Amino acid sequence: MVTDSPPNFDEGADIFSPMVPSESDSVVVKRKDMSVFEREGGRRKKKKKQGGTPRPACSWVHFSREFIKEYSASHPESSGLKVATKAASNAWKVMTSEEKSKYTIRAREVWNDYLSTAPAREPKPRKQANLVTRCSPGRLVNVLKHFTEEQKEAVKSMGFGSLLDLKCRTLRRSLCLWLLERFNTIRRNLEICGERIPLHPHDVELVMGLPASGKEVVNSGPDDLVAELRLKYNASNRGISVRFLEERLGQPEAGDDFKRAFLLYVLGTLLCPTARLDVSPSFLHLLTDMDSIHEYNWAKFLLDRLVREVSRYRQGKQRAVGGCLLFLQLFYYESVAIGGTCEPGPIVVPCVSLWTEEAISEREKQEKELGGYGSGEVICKEKGLGLGPFDRDHSDVHPLREVAARANRGTLVRQDETLDNVPFAYKNENTPPTRTDNYTYKNPLDYTNTNPHDNRSMYTTSQSSACACPLQTLLNCNFTGLFQELSDHFSSKHWDSGRRFQYNSPLPISLGMDETFLVLQAEEDGVLFLVNKGTENIGHTVVVTCIGPSNSNERFLYCLVSERGTSSLKLKSYTQTLPGRVEGTPSDFLLVPFGYLNSSGELNLEVCIWHPSDLGEV
Repeated sequence: MVTDSPPNFDEGADIFSPMVPSESDSVVVKRKDMSVFEREGGRRKKKKKQGGTPRPACSWVHFSREFIKEYSASHPESSGLKVATKAASNAWKVMTSEEKSKYTIRAREVWNDYLSTAPAREPKPRKQANLVTRCSPGRLVNVLKHFTEEQKEAVKSMGFGSLLDLKCRTLRRSLCLWLLERFNTIRRNLEICGERIPLHPHDVELVMGLPASGKEVVNSGPDDLVAELRLKYNASNRGISVRFLEERLGQPEAGDDFKRAFLLYVLGTLLCPTARLDVSPSFLHLLTDMDSIHEYNWAKFLLDRLVREVSRYRQGKQRAVGGCLLFLQLFYYESVAIGGTCEPGPIVVPCVSLWTEEAISEREKQEKELGGYGSGEVICKEKGLGLGPFDRDHSDVHPLREVAARANRGTLVRQDETLDNVPFAYKNENTPPTRTDNYTYKNPLDYTNTNPHDNRSMYTTSQSSACACPLQTLLNCNFTGLFQELSDHFSSKHWDSGRRFQYNSPLPISLGMDETFLVLQAEEDGVLFLVNKGTENIGHTVVVTCIGPSNSNERFLYCLVSERGTSSLKLKSYTQTLPGRVEGTPSDFLLVPFGYLNSSGELNLEVCIWHPSDLGEV
């Protein structure tokens, strides 16, 4: 009897294969093809990678190769490489440093041979750095356009009315990067177009329209004074949310709450932004006295914060660039003329109201056609920019202000200081200093008998006189030598202990509470000067001396300026030449009251020294 048995698919399975593959079979075939392709591709990539010079092995690899070879020979019963590798790892862990040194030396020798024979790698092309900044003029413009007339009047009453005319919405990041590379934060100047243009609060006033006189801005104090404000503005350790402030500013209210929110917002987005996205909570200390907001020197605060933020960025302490980069951008546009005539036309300030998006685009187009930034001519002095307090008093440039700006911001109107009301001020070179209330100038100078042009050659008759290093007490330096030897000694040994300067160029300096002198060295000829600070009952005495042979008749004209708000103290005199630093109070000095010191007890000055050969230009 014959019975039907089920077909055996294991034997002769190909007989029962269908002529047309099913969908599942085609998927399996595709997966196999892809896996084969990936394996082949992986092998091709691996072979391509192995085409270069292989990197030498480390000490562990040298040991493991030797150990596994011996272990496999002595343990034929062991199965596979995994067991031998594990045994090698256990043996390596219990070895001492002396036992490992054999393989460490071998690996180092192989590595040295690799470095000496391997071809040098081609450096990868460096990508242009991307500028990351929180300075966002466009964000502020979007908020300002929704302000009511009452809110605009509130902004003007705070001294920020010039920002209502802001028309620039975007930063030109390529220009800002170019300027940051040429921004000397130590000297506070821009080194562009072959010149060094110093930056002063007065420049911020002309460009941004912020007051450059008044009380110093202090954004610090006890935390308990701003504890309620921190809760009101949801301030965390990271800061205050910009969106939260935008919601506050969107309300029609124009009282103190609006002013506080606006001040925080404009500082955090335009004038003094930090590297963070949020507004710094330290600004809350400025909100404790809203009636005095218009009395502060906001121009100086902006410049100080810009220098601080750029310095931190260069030191690698933060990835983003803080500070008001818009000021740098507009200052460049105003200070450098390109194309056609370089004679400036009528000057209207603040300049921030003149630069629209169309004007900036046209300027950028001209810069590109001329080959890039820095191809123009510096005309900052013709426009009253880049001038220190002493230069402004001797400048014939008086920028014209808009009538509307003069009406809205009384603190913006330039006040031409009369020297009659300034202690120790000089009306001209031949006017001696006069006595003022509560201050006495000792031994007035007689300019009629002083002729700085008697000896045109520096130290020609007294080169044998020895000069001592001015840092002998501070740094225990006992160097003594001729003038030129002392100049070379200071440049090489103490280059980081003084300040280098240029003749005929104002230099801002600071003397701390415990600092009694500062060494200045001229870049042109290496001459050393000392800014000496003494202490009297009512203030500090300041005088500039020159280091050189005591019997030298060479004298340098210098000017010292100390400012506090709208008041200033100025001294114009000639240096006395001494062989080193001399202790004691000099006969001629500028007396700066303690009230002129900043909150940290520092004495801020501006000093300018003229070379005798250039005195005809003063």
